[in-house]
Amino acid sequence: MNWSRAKTILICSFLMLNMILGFQLWSTNRSNQTEIALDTSSTVEELNNALRNKNIRLMDELPTDQLKLKVITVKYDDSIKPGEQKTLKTPINMSLLLGKGASKEIQAQSEIPHFGLYQLDSMRKNGVYVFTQLYGKLPLFDVWVELNEQNGEITSYRQAYVEVESGVEQTEQKLIPAQLAVRSLVDNYLSDGAIITEVRLGYHGQPYNSETQPMFPHWRITIDNGDIYYLQAFNGAVESPQKGSELAPFGTQVDGAKTTENPENSGDKSKDKK
Repeated sequence: MNWSRAKTILICSFLMLNMILGFQLWSTNRSNQTEIALDTSSTVEELNNALRNKNIRLMDELPTDQLKLKVITVKYDDSIKPGEQKTLKTPINMSLLLGKGASKEIQAQSEIPHFGLYQLDSMRKNGVYVFTQLYGKLPLFDVWVELNEQNGEITSYRQAYVEVESGVEQTEQKLIPAQLAVRSLVDNYLSDGAIITEVRLGYHGQPYNSETQPMFPHWRITIDNGDIYYLQAFNGAVESPQKGSELAPFGTQVDGAKTTENPENSGDKSKDKK
């Protein structure tokens, strides 16, 4: 037997097999990407139709990525009291903190503990500036620093702070796309002519009498009349709307917001009355 020739034939056979398998994998991925693109396009069109039917304006651009996230568990820092207002020994110039080019160095050098881990939120409460704690790049919607301003300077603050437990392993799950979250709200909760000012993904939880508690991915959808809706990004459950001016930091609420079933699953067509 010519072993050299046999070896060459085997190598060529393996190369051909790898090429065939590679082509099949490429074809499958391309097919899946095409199906995702078609599904996204269809979902966007359905949302646009729903918005037009109720004359609702959407002022924010929605992400189209297929996202996966997990449940996280947080623990309060006992040394920081969410309801306690503290005066800054050295006031912070508001323009340096909030203006263009404001850097994390200013936050890190301030007297506020862990302030570099917070990001300015679009939500403001009666002139009070709100910075939300981040987990990675996502906000923890209920965990924030409130900054009080006087004569162009930040003079005092209230703070909530949590630590995310790393030892609790959770499996990532697919999220309901932003388009479906908004459409659910449009179809079942919003009145004609409403204006959606912001749609943002982050973590939100219900307060319990416990040192640790879970936080779930939520879509936070803000309406121009001040209503804020939280839609659970795994199952679509929608909480009763809250007013931004009435929100309290995580750890200071006595009763959590009530959660309703996803109206698409329950058949409940109740409307939000203005």
